[in-house]
Amino acid sequence: MKLLTFAASSSSQSINKHLATYAASLVTYADIDVLDINDFEMPLYSSDRENESGIPSLAQEFLDRIAQADAIIISFAEHNGSYTAAYKNLFDWASRINPKVYQNKPMVLLATSPGPGGANTVLTAAVNSAPYFAGNVKASLSIPSFYDNFDVATGKVTNAKLNTALIATVNSLT
Repeated sequence: MKLLTFAASSSSQSINKHLATYAASLVTYADIDVLDINDFEMPLYSSDRENESGIPSLAQEFLDRIAQADAIIISFAEHNGSYTAAYKNLFDWASRINPKVYQNKPMVLLATSPGPGGANTVLTAAVNSAPYFAGNVKASLSIPSFYDNFDVATGKVTNAKLNTALIATVNSLT
């Protein structure tokens, strides 16, 4: 199985990238492809820009990475209760090529934040909208209070209950 994983965050210190990478490592039978959305930075989407310049080739490259995967894990950062601007922009450009961005791939959607809400607002939005974009969401999980429940040095969830829940969540991909 080829597993594509990424954080919907452009932060070089992204806690969601730590979570997504760790979650993917729990799928021991997978060939893991860790995508960094910073490699797909494009101008802000607007219909005027699309009409003037067309769609950036990076949007197609992003869709190609999804196409090459058998399954997807995304961990969403939350900015003011919504998607990060970097992810939303990438998604908007890609959806102009293929509205079925997720290409019917089985998906696990995650989110975390430093606070007790665990970015649950954006996770709920992502889970609810994914089917409109051909996302086959198998499971989702929010990890609250990231720094209390994850050891960045070892790259692992330290809270046994949350780790068990994460293992069950990623196992839903099979």
